[in-house]
Amino acid sequence: MTAREEVLADVGRGIELCYDQTGDPADPPILLIAGLGQQLHSWPNDFVTALAGRGYRVTRFDNRDAGRSTHMSYPPPNPVAMFRGRSQYHLGDMARDTVGLLDAIGYADAHLVGISMGGMIAQTVAAHYPGRVRTLTSIMSTTGAPRLGRPAMSTWRRMLMSRPPRTRAEAMDRAANMFSHIGSHGFPFDELAVREYAGIAWDRDSSPAGIVRQLAGIFASGDRTAELRHIDVPSLVIHGDRDRMVHPTGGSATARAIPGARLETIVGLGHDLPIGAWSRIIDLITDLTTFVAHTELEESRHE
Repeated sequence: MTAREEVLADVGRGIELCYDQTGDPADPPILLIAGLGQQLHSWPNDFVTALAGRGYRVTRFDNRDAGRSTHMSYPPPNPVAMFRGRSQYHLGDMARDTVGLLDAIGYADAHLVGISMGGMIAQTVAAHYPGRVRTLTSIMSTTGAPRLGRPAMSTWRRMLMSRPPRTRAEAMDRAANMFSHIGSHGFPFDELAVREYAGIAWDRDSSPAGIVRQLAGIFASGDRTAELRHIDVPSLVIHGDRDRMVHPTGGSATARAIPGARLETIVGLGHDLPIGAWSRIIDLITDLTTFVAHTELEESRHE
């Protein structure tokens, strides 16, 4: 399979996930998990190439209800039903999808890196399927605990007042407007890149229903603090101090809940992946994975 060829994998229970891969198949696997409403290319191509260049086989994928993966057939819930969680999948289902993807690709385990909702999914996999996770990196995410990691009121207003885009151009305008608000203010804002991502996302999947169902799945999962305390894999939490979508208290709560987790705060980082922060984020991810690999090697030598 050539780099970045998109493939559909049957992950069970009638769900297919679209994924692509970059890097040497013989290298250790890293699975990148996208955030709410985001598609696999929300992990930028050059970011993925740089990560693969450190010696990893990098897989990124569309979660259910996003991109070219399976979309649910039922209508998105209204605001009241969303909080009740009836007839709604949850993060546990999306974690099972992720493990199913590992099975389909043929990985016994992998390093998991999740951003925002993807961080919640990665946390859930680590809590319930520890044998499948080499390391956990949770970026810009939270635990679901009340009053922690919540969006700023200005962000809530933008989300509630924004109607779904009707055209490709509207999707690009909306993305530029939203990310100029929630994105990093300590790094240059690349509006062109945001618009390009939104245009590709529209071409791959223009349905607005999936993001509502994903959001309902987050609400249906509630406070996950207790289950995070069962995570027993090397864990890293990365958060920005300027995040208006997931308040930095979410990152702090995540690090407190996961035994032994390390919290790294990036000054000036918001709720995006600006190119100026890539090297720091990649360094943090690979420092964790390399440390664990060296530790396992030393332990094997002493057995």
